[in-house]
Amino acid sequence: MTESGSPADPGPAGEAEAPTAHGYITDKERYLARLKRIEGQARGIHRMVDEEQYCIDILTQVSALTKALESVALGLLDDHLKHCVVDAARMGGPEADAKVKEASDAIARLVRS
Repeated sequence: MTESGSPADPGPAGEAEAPTAHGYITDKERYLARLKRIEGQARGIHRMVDEEQYCIDILTQVSALTKALESVALGLLDDHLKHCVVDAARMGGPEADAKVKEASDAIARLVRS
C-alpha cells in the first residue's frame, strides 16, 4: 500500500514497491505526547465551564488550545511537505500533481480555520 492507502504500483520487474513511511513517523512519540497534553487542556476547559469560571479565563485557555493544535498541524504539514510531497515530486507524473494539490488544499483549510 502507498501512503494514501492504495496498493503499491508494480515496479519494472512486476514487483510491488515497498510502502513509504509517513513523514511524521520519526517524531511520532513527540506528536503523541503533545496530543496527550492537548487532551488535558480540553478536559481543563470542560472543567472550567462545568465550574462556571470567568468567561475571559475560559477564552484564554481556548486560545492556548487553538495555538497548540495549530502547532501540531503546522508540524505535520511541514513533515508532509518534506517527505511525501518531495518524494512524489521526484517520481513526477500524476502522483506528484496529486500530492501538491493535496498539500495546497490542506494549507487552504489551515488558513481558513
